[in-house]
Amino acid sequence: MVMIIICILAPWLAMFLRGKVLQGILCILLHITLIGWIPATIWALVVTRRESAA
Repeated sequence: MVMIIICILAPWLAMFLRGKVLQGILCILLHITLIGWIPATIWALVVTRRESAA
């Protein structure tokens, strides 16, 4: 539940916490733009769900 909140508020932080530094940096670049915030959030949620399921 906490990870979902992190994905919504700071998707780049969720990527960094999962150990995906390069994806986190790309996520920061997406998060900077208002239009890129939604895809960055969805991307972070998918990565987080995939990591927790494996």
